[in-house]
Amino acid sequence: MRIVVADDAVLIRAGLISLLEEFGHEVVAAVGDGKSLVQAIVEHRPDVSVVDVRMPPSFTDEGLRAAVEVRGLVPGAPVLILSQYVEVSYADDLLADARGSVGYLLKDRVVDVDEFLDGLRRVALGGTVFDPQVVSQLMVRRRKNDPLAMLTPREREVLGLMAEGKSNQAIGRQLVISDGAVEKHIRSIFSKLDLHADDSDQHRRVLAVLAYLRS
Repeated sequence: MRIVVADDAVLIRAGLISLLEEFGHEVVAAVGDGKSLVQAIVEHRPDVSVVDVRMPPSFTDEGLRAAVEVRGLVPGAPVLILSQYVEVSYADDLLADARGSVGYLLKDRVVDVDEFLDGLRRVALGGTVFDPQVVSQLMVRRRKNDPLAMLTPREREVLGLMAEGKSNQAIGRQLVISDGAVEKHIRSIFSKLDLHADDSDQHRRVLAVLAYLRS
C-alpha cells in the first residue's frame, strides 16, 4: 500500500516508516503537522494515511481537523487515527459522512504489529476500525448531545404520540395505560428534558415536541 504518515514526534514517525516499509508498504510522505498532511494526501492520493491527533501549532486536535478537511477535498480518503488521546469532537465528524475508510486506534492499546497492520488494511479497503474506548466516549458524547437519550422506550412512545397531536386520553387508549400513567410519563419527560414547572403544561408540551422533532 502507498501510505502517508503524519506524526510530530520524529522518533515515532521514523519508527512507523521503518515498520511499514519492513512489511512491504511504501511511505510516500511523512509529515509533522496538519497543513502538510492535507497537502500530502491531496498530492499523493495514498491508499491510507496514519495520523496522530495532536500536532503543531497548538497540539490539541490538529490531526483530526486536518483529516476531516482532507476528506472534504478528497472524498472518502482513508484515514487511520493513531494516538494516545481520544478527541471525540472531530472523531464524530469523521464518521458523519458515512463513507467508511476511517479508524481510530490508541497507541498504548495496540497489542501487536499484526493488529495494527490489519486495522490499516481494513481502513484502506473501506472499512472502519475503532478502539472500544473511543467508541465508548463517542457514545457518551452523543448521549449528552441528544436531549431524548435519557427517555425510556415508553416515554419515547408517549412523546411520539404527543408529536402527533394526541391528547393524554388518546395516548392512554392507544398504549392501553391509564390516564394517570400517561401523566406520570409526561411529567418524567418534562423533567428529563429540563422543562421547568414554572412554564405552563401546554408550553412545556410544545417544547418537548420540538425537541422530539429536532432529534
